[in-house]
Amino acid sequence: MDLVNVAHKIKELRLQQQLTIDQLAARSGLSKGYISRLENFRTGASLRALNLVAAALGVEMIDLFRSENASPEYVFGRLDEGEFIDRNQGAEYGIRYFALAYEKTDRNMNPFFLEYRRSDKQRELMQHDSQEFFVLLEGEVDYMIGSADNSRRMVKGDTVYLEAQLPHGARLAPGCDYASALVIYH
Repeated sequence: MDLVNVAHKIKELRLQQQLTIDQLAARSGLSKGYISRLENFRTGASLRALNLVAAALGVEMIDLFRSENASPEYVFGRLDEGEFIDRNQGAEYGIRYFALAYEKTDRNMNPFFLEYRRSDKQRELMQHDSQEFFVLLEGEVDYMIGSADNSRRMVKGDTVYLEAQLPHGARLAPGCDYASALVIYH
């Protein structure tokens, strides 16, 4: 299941119906937090949960997986042409996400270009049901796994591959005002 496309479709249908996350949660019997994580592709969804969401939106579950266009066999792109995605309120923490290869709707992995800028707010470590490959393209970050106390300084060219169920996250290293990374979720 392509979690990014399902998440986009759920949010698109909710907004078309002018529903808030609270209203969709109440209609589906799922928690507000779960709906939010689902729309931000931060959690996997059981078929039962997808069925509840689809019913609450007045569509069949299969409609959550349908794309308007057939997926191309390949797509070319550029890092600076990614589709901006407001993910987990990242912008308020100085993190911007850009989806890459989003035209390929039947993909098995989800590549993103991330930009980190200085922010007064520190985001809590994240967890999600996937594997993650992180490549630092520019700048310096402290990458944390398990806890904020367990970090490693990463510089341009460094990588980390992890089971993303582990709490993890990156923040700009002291003295660094900008960093960018390629992140692939699978």
